[in-house]
Amino acid sequence: MIVATYSIAACDLDAAQWGVAVQSKFLSVGSVVPWAEAEVGAVATQAYANPRFGPDGLALLREGLPAEEVVQRLVAADAGRDERQLGLVDAHGGSAAWTGEGCLDWAGQRTGPCYSAQGNILVGPETVDALAKTFEAGAHLPLALRLLDCLAAAQAAGGDRRGQQSASLVIVQRDGGYAGLSDLVLDLRVDDHERPIEELRRIHTIHERLFGSTPRAEWLPLGGELGGEVRERLAQLGYGGELGDALHAWAGVENLEERVDGGEEIDPVVLEALREATA
Repeated sequence: MIVATYSIAACDLDAAQWGVAVQSKFLSVGSVVPWAEAEVGAVATQAYANPRFGPDGLALLREGLPAEEVVQRLVAADAGRDERQLGLVDAHGGSAAWTGEGCLDWAGQRTGPCYSAQGNILVGPETVDALAKTFEAGAHLPLALRLLDCLAAAQAAGGDRRGQQSASLVIVQRDGGYAGLSDLVLDLRVDDHERPIEELRRIHTIHERLFGSTPRAEWLPLGGELGGEVRERLAQLGYGGELGDALHAWAGVENLEERVDGGEEIDPVVLEALREATA
């Protein structure tokens, strides 16, 4: 199973997030390549992929071993090492990678603080260079947007020389996922698409709308004219009674319940969605 791929395993230590972004001319690449665990690290396994590198690598990282030692141990124990490619980051931002001599050209990697970028069956080294340069230039961005930009830059630089098919983005953070009860912030996959990176970015935008957060200082008071508008729009959709209850009931149907908190204020994202629903 050749996972001809370019990927980046990375972390944002300030945000305490770890993640992997990947694109490949391979069906459902997100089911094979990316692995991550909050406050432990992130792993990308590809080429003639050894899926055990994911859980086994995270287990070694969980023991506190540095990235370089984890790569050495995984590779040493694998008889198929010459056809494997691997990149990972540890809990402290250390990074390491491996590209076996049997990986198909062009294959290689670049590593730096908080990232490991790698690829095989590429048009040339410029694809991996674009991953690295874009990550290094994007420190001001949230990790998810930074990694999406990395994929786009790598594709613009040539990408997988066989073309495009699937892409994936995984981000983890302790208690940073749904309802604060999960470590999985993002697990977005495009399994089969002509332009998977663009589709992945579109899905990420939807995810942010549904599950992102607006600073409370930017919420709008639901008094006066705005409160009346919201009540009227909810009534048009069949939701009446106490404003907070009606708003919560409608938001639950629209998967926006994480952005609703009573009836005194409204998240601007929720207001925009309500206006769209009643336009």
